[in-house]
Amino acid sequence: MDTKALRQKILDLAIHGKLVPQDPNDEPASVLLERIRAEKERLIKEGKIKKGKKSAKTSDKPHYPFELPKGWAITDIGELLINRDGERKPVSSAIRCKQKDKVYDYYGAAGVIDKVDEYLFDERLLLIGEDGANLLSKSKDNAFFADGKYWVNNHAHVLDATDKSILDFVAIVINSMKLDDFITGSAQPKLSQDNLNKIPVMLPPINEQCRILKKVKHWFSLIAMIERCKDNLLETIKQTKFKILDLAIHGKLVPQDPNDEPASELLKRINPKAEITCDNPQYGKLPKGWCETLLGNIGNWQSGATPSRLRKDYYNGDIPWLKTGDLNDSVIKSIPETITRKALKETSVKLNPTGSVLIAMYGATIGKIGILALPATTNQACCACVDYMCDKMFLFYFLLANRKRFVAMGGGGAQPNISKEKITNTHIPLPPLSEQHRIVAKIEELFVHFDKIESSLQA
Repeated sequence: MDTKALRQKILDLAIHGKLVPQDPNDEPASVLLERIRAEKERLIKEGKIKKGKKSAKTSDKPHYPFELPKGWAITDIGELLINRDGERKPVSSAIRCKQKDKVYDYYGAAGVIDKVDEYLFDERLLLIGEDGANLLSKSKDNAFFADGKYWVNNHAHVLDATDKSILDFVAIVINSMKLDDFITGSAQPKLSQDNLNKIPVMLPPINEQCRILKKVKHWFSLIAMIERCKDNLLETIKQTKFKILDLAIHGKLVPQDPNDEPASELLKRINPKAEITCDNPQYGKLPKGWCETLLGNIGNWQSGATPSRLRKDYYNGDIPWLKTGDLNDSVIKSIPETITRKALKETSVKLNPTGSVLIAMYGATIGKIGILALPATTNQACCACVDYMCDKMFLFYFLLANRKRFVAMGGGGAQPNISKEKITNTHIPLPPLSEQHRIVAKIEELFVHFDKIESSLQA
């Protein structure tokens, strides 16, 4: 379920008078507008607010190509609300860093960005982002409320009303609409005060506004509940998958078959020098037919390299060159960056064949893995098992199940890392080859069901 689209639909219904029924006994919005005009004129005469640049004339009203719901009126932000941008004050980050008693929220274009030691406002007001990418992307609400004691910089418009309950409906209007027609600039989108004032509002009677807000709150609470349940289910699926992998690498996912050739016999035949044991404190007593060995004994591992960036003739060739960010914990079918055959010949970079199993060794991506669906080279932050005597998918799932273990090997610090030696010296409990195939088949049989559920939840 696309809950974001569902929220948008509810907002669209709300601002077009289709979320709750109209009541002919409600005071028309036109009467409310007359009251607002009179109150604003009084405040202007008393010097409490400044007169807006635009006068409220009928010819200035926006045009709508459809009929207004009964009792509604057309207005705009400039006529409806009181702009208090003149009270904003930016505080530089250098000054904020020196402040010691930082207890008040400091608002920017998309919400709280810091704390400061003083406040400008001490009431509930509507803030609308003045600039920034969020105006177009709408990854967060462009209209949001600040309450209590707080400070606002010059990147958020500050709006008040003669009746503060109107602010809640205006927030719905702003958050339901695309602001593209009112925004200038592309590299740095901006919603100027003049353009903000021009934003049209289809205004319901005040009583209907209350009913709309109550209904929106009701539906949004149900959607939030759905999202919480969805998140809980996704986390449960994640934990269940991990449990399946844990059972798999400990011989508890499929039964053993006494007719299978023991893993030790296979390993001796492929690698006579391999150190083998049939028991290990780390894994306890191994299942019948299993043995314990090192990752280095079951295949050949090689790390990559980065050809000199100063050599333009080393890049944009026909050989894929993978970085850790390209690892996807799945089959890697495309790699954006490429190097030339000259780079392959003249540098220490190595070509890994299709089917190579990769693992990241540096930074935040430690433990990320992938399987090449095409021949490719890698940078030095990747290690590849290029040939192996085990089922490659069993190796893949073993690495996936042990990600936390590899992360722990990397230690802390600004740039944690593991070496190829640490990987090859990692112990692995190895089943007979036939059992490896059965384990992989069972994992994939179970995972396909969970993947379908995850896809449906994220659709």
